[in-house]
Amino acid sequence: MALTKFWTIAFRDLGRNRRRSLFTLLAVGLGLALIILMSGYIAGVLDGALQNSIELQTGHVQLRADSYEEEKLSLLWRDLLEDPVGLTSWAQGFDRVRSASPVLWSSGVLSTIHETVGLRLTGIDPSSDFHSHIREGMVGGEYLSPGERGGILMGKRLADKMGIGVGQRVSLVSGHSDGRPEEGIFTVQGLFATGVPSYDENTIFMTLSQAQAVTGAGDRASAIVIMLQEQDDANQVAAALQSPGITTKTWEDLNSLLLEAVAAGLGFYYIMYGIVILVVAVIIANTLLMAVFERTREMGILAALGMKGRQIMLMFLLEAATLALLGIGVGILLGTLAVWYLSTAGIPIGDIGTVAEGIALSSRLYTKVVPAEILSLSIATLVIILLAALLPAWYAARMEPVDALHAL
Repeated sequence: MALTKFWTIAFRDLGRNRRRSLFTLLAVGLGLALIILMSGYIAGVLDGALQNSIELQTGHVQLRADSYEEEKLSLLWRDLLEDPVGLTSWAQGFDRVRSASPVLWSSGVLSTIHETVGLRLTGIDPSSDFHSHIREGMVGGEYLSPGERGGILMGKRLADKMGIGVGQRVSLVSGHSDGRPEEGIFTVQGLFATGVPSYDENTIFMTLSQAQAVTGAGDRASAIVIMLQEQDDANQVAAALQSPGITTKTWEDLNSLLLEAVAAGLGFYYIMYGIVILVVAVIIANTLLMAVFERTREMGILAALGMKGRQIMLMFLLEAATLALLGIGVGILLGTLAVWYLSTAGIPIGDIGTVAEGIALSSRLYTKVVPAEILSLSIATLVIILLAALLPAWYAARMEPVDALHAL
């Protein structure tokens, strides 16, 4: 008997109990939609946090002195880059480089009459394209000008938390190359909001020249931050920029904490995916087992007419495949629509992002549609459902015609 005939019989048999078939189909669809949504959420969080970190702080590639340790925010001259202007011009000469900018990092303490907060002080070149997110995120006051002296930028969240407004003078203590703290009075020239709470509450900007003067760094910088035309070119560009006394780090090196956290968390999510798919597979198996009990006499008649056990088994497997494929179609439709909607509308998380140290989570998370992930999850669902359907199909195939015909 042709396969199309078996498939026709299987499809017709599903209509005998339409309500049960419909609920089973919906179970498959909703289960797959749920894991597609979970997958899209994970992909969106990873991609969003990674891009936030790259665009706001790490860049795609960084040039640093061999001895520089970011955790210490060292200001010792031996740990800083000499001639950052020349290195920046050299890096910008590479075809795949979009922008390069020198930065100077230092730990700092911001004080008002009522509160004191530890933060990171960042000296920047205000004209660099790398800092366009800060320039575009200005929500009060004015952005820094290249020759600015005495003015700083701070996040609006930090300003609101400390009760600081534009034009207010504040005390800022920073590190110094000779090891002693350096205190100065600065004017809050502008407020910015990047949408990344952990960043907006812990970063203050001033011009690079002013930061060099305040910290005693001379004309040196902590790093050259480089943005590329294509993120995948990071390793090739880093290798090309390698030179004596200078270490190059790619975005993968600089965001290793985030990547390791996601890799560790993925195992848990894969277990969740497996549980959801197994629940759906059990529902399918139960549906087919019920069908076997209801059609015992029919199986006996078919066996008596010469239908072989493997053909009966194939018929039930085709029923499972039909239910699975219809349910998978529904699941892909519902899951993709949900992920697409949340990729536009986002999921507000409020202040949760402030506790994710080292991970640049936005205050609103967005999902991401990943076609390859949707395809792999759909195939996994189909395979597991067919494996679960083997038991009732095997049970039906092993029935003896005489016993089946005498069944009630």
